[in-house]
Amino acid sequence: MPNRLAQETSPYLLQHAGNPVDWHPWGPEALARAKTEDRPIFLSIGYSACHWCHVMEHESFENPAIAARMNEHFVCIKVDREERPDLDQVYMNAVQMMTGRGGWPMSVFLTPDLQPFFGGTYWPPASRMGMPGFDQVLEAVTDAWQNRRDKALEQAAELTEHLQHAGAADFGQAELSPRLLQIALARLERNFDREHGGFGAAPKFPHPMDLRLMLRIWRRTGQADVLAMVTHTLFRMAAGGMYDQLGGGFHRYSVDARWLVPHFEKMLYDNALLAQCYVEAFLATGDADHARVARETLDYVLREMTDPAGGFHSTQDADSEGEEGKFFVWTPAEIEAILGPEAARAFNYVYDVTPAGNFEGHSILNLPKPLAACAKILNRDLNVLTTELARSRQQLFAAREQRVHPALDDKVLVAWNGLMIDSLAQAAGALDEPRYLAAAAKAADFLLTTLRRDDGRLLHSWRRGSARFDAYLDDYACLVNALITLYEASFDERWIAEAVRLADLVLSLFADRDRGGFFYTASDHEQLIARQKDFYDNATPSGNGMAATALVRLGKVTGRADFLSAADGTMRGAARLMHESPSAVGQTFLAFDMVVGPTPEIVILGDPNSADTAAVLADLRHRYLPNKVVACRAGTETASNSPLSELFAGRKAIGPEPTVFICENFTCQAPVTGKAAPGTSS
Repeated sequence: MPNRLAQETSPYLLQHAGNPVDWHPWGPEALARAKTEDRPIFLSIGYSACHWCHVMEHESFENPAIAARMNEHFVCIKVDREERPDLDQVYMNAVQMMTGRGGWPMSVFLTPDLQPFFGGTYWPPASRMGMPGFDQVLEAVTDAWQNRRDKALEQAAELTEHLQHAGAADFGQAELSPRLLQIALARLERNFDREHGGFGAAPKFPHPMDLRLMLRIWRRTGQADVLAMVTHTLFRMAAGGMYDQLGGGFHRYSVDARWLVPHFEKMLYDNALLAQCYVEAFLATGDADHARVARETLDYVLREMTDPAGGFHSTQDADSEGEEGKFFVWTPAEIEAILGPEAARAFNYVYDVTPAGNFEGHSILNLPKPLAACAKILNRDLNVLTTELARSRQQLFAAREQRVHPALDDKVLVAWNGLMIDSLAQAAGALDEPRYLAAAAKAADFLLTTLRRDDGRLLHSWRRGSARFDAYLDDYACLVNALITLYEASFDERWIAEAVRLADLVLSLFADRDRGGFFYTASDHEQLIARQKDFYDNATPSGNGMAATALVRLGKVTGRADFLSAADGTMRGAARLMHESPSAVGQTFLAFDMVVGPTPEIVILGDPNSADTAAVLADLRHRYLPNKVVACRAGTETASNSPLSELFAGRKAIGPEPTVFICENFTCQAPVTGKAAPGTSS
């Protein structure tokens, strides 16, 4: 019989609905039962694309003997970390404090008052390779609760106190000066892998916020080596197995230092953030290869990760048919059967497909040599080989589509959708792809209508007609930031009006009025054992870093001093982190770089749909001007309560051509007409 998870909407929870474990979702029923029966809680947190979550489910949660022991001694609660990131933050901090490391599946034992007293991540069903078995863990925790409860409660209270202190995120005071940008650069240079690109050793993550920051520092300083570090990393990632050479899009991370063997799940947020990196690198360098990777990545999202209603899905699994990566790997025989001997010989050489393989007897497609070098070795004309490989990729992609696909987590999350809307809206102008703008606008409309309460506040998650959970700080911040980009891509002023409405909610519901910055949960959110402030970037930008970014941009375009002041307070709250751990706060640095400026405010009077104005806008969108603020409208007439009233105040068109005003540092240049204005040093 299915357990209580059968009534949930999360694909991850539904995966566990048939377990013999008497799972509860997190909620009043489970929490009340723990108190009534005076039982500890076993809290298991994971997500649908997590390979080791599937392993622990199969080994332990489907094991009748282990399930019986869990049911006898614990109230068992299963949580999708993507639906409840607030719970994930609190209890991940607890696991890291207890064990020195974290990850998923996360396994935590709580008192009935929700205080953690023991935890870890994956445990095998029985001890092996120096790891305790889950059966032993259950026995030891049961014994501790029954026979040494006072000690367990004391440890839980002490740990909870540490969590509350850590959640307050009081880092003290530090100087907030432009010198911080050079401090950040020095740290990133120190960690840079000059052979393979990226930062640190295996496992290697892409660090998109840091790459975008380095591009901005290059533009500020002109240091060629800084640009070279960014482009080297982008080329190596796109040539590796971490990039899907047939379908586009990036896998989660590389288990090795050279970007070859990925953790095969694909996440919406990685592809949003990395597409943006490649778009900005294209704008900075003009290298068409960066544009190709960005376009292939976004096309993958539109093809495979887009809900018919308009939002974007969360993840694609690493596994298919019970094997990690099976959907993505090849043998020489499989490729020859599809392409024929001659085309297969060239393809296998270029993409490193060998009889021995590079992953468990199979081959992950990657490009170990530049294509020009391959053409020379194969004695082939480069253009002819390029055309042949493109045809081969299309044939192999079509054949791969007949395989059993990895599972799709089709829930729509506001924060991750905000990241993708931002990326698509920017790419639309940079790559001259109107369909990206249409997809971004459709998704934004979907979020603003479907994931919204009657009082205007956002909800966090949607799946198949059901929207749930009050939104978190990063939901608001990512969507506000995306709406600003959507306005600058379309000049539809409703996007700015919506951004202002949501930003006002951020100030009223999430602000820490004593120390600056913002809490992750709203002031009226369910009370947990600690209220967190999210300053550290993880795979996604921190809530505070994104809030600072959105509020700086919105403050500049609307003239709202309270937005700028809140952003300043957020950055000051992170200043010590920016000094001591700059790679942990890359998104906050992006906001800070905009504050340091120069931040050109470009106001255009002219119809965006007319040829002359469109030419001016296209010229702007094809330049790497990361800190610009752009506003455009056909005339000066507008409602007095428009958020853009101050920006357009006093501006008058000169003649029939578009009139462009450029201001920086409280000083405005004389207005110019036509296409000349974007050619300024700004």
